[in-house]
Amino acid sequence: MQGMLLGDVFPNFEADSTFGQMKLHDFLGDSWGVLFSHPGDFTPVCTIELGRAAQLSPEFSKRNVKLMALSVDSLQEHHDWSKVCLCPSEVCASVDQLFPFPIIADDRRELVEKLGMLDPEEKDRNGMPLSARCVFVIGPDKKLKLSILYPATTGRNFDEILRVIDSLQLTAHNRVATPVDWRPGNSVMVPPRIPETEAATLFPAGIYTKDLPSGKK
Repeated sequence: MQGMLLGDVFPNFEADSTFGQMKLHDFLGDSWGVLFSHPGDFTPVCTIELGRAAQLSPEFSKRNVKLMALSVDSLQEHHDWSKVCLCPSEVCASVDQLFPFPIIADDRRELVEKLGMLDPEEKDRNGMPLSARCVFVIGPDKKLKLSILYPATTGRNFDEILRVIDSLQLTAHNRVATPVDWRPGNSVMVPPRIPETEAATLFPAGIYTKDLPSGKK
């Protein structure tokens, strides 16, 4: 499934996970979803990432988002790994004892190949490519809304993923765009395809314009 584009229906894959057998679309229901992959269990960056995601799981739940992790390791390794991620460290200190989201087992590398998650530059001890740090945001309509591809050597910023979800959810229901570095509560922008007169009707609380050196507003 390499080359999946924004707006494509996300594959309704079936897989074993720490929550049992799961079928993606059934698991999501009417929720949003975030699927993020890891190069390997027990590796330092991945362990801290998993702990951070678990720590932030209440914030994702507030936004009706279900988290799913994936790694090219066995189900038993995932169960053992999730206990390590619950260690009493500064990252994992507030996480409940029961791990809050499923970790998908993909020891045959079927999903990472299907979804284009492999990092050709990073290999395991057997010379096999590691899975990259992919992030897929899936909407309630089961369509791909956002994808981010980090190399295996770079840890993710989960605060940024939350920020992006806030923008996606806002713009899904309102005819607005969010500017650079936007956060909830900041001003938003009216897309240029909407005439000013229509924008004034759509947003009766008020809009404002700025003149640019080019002469455009």
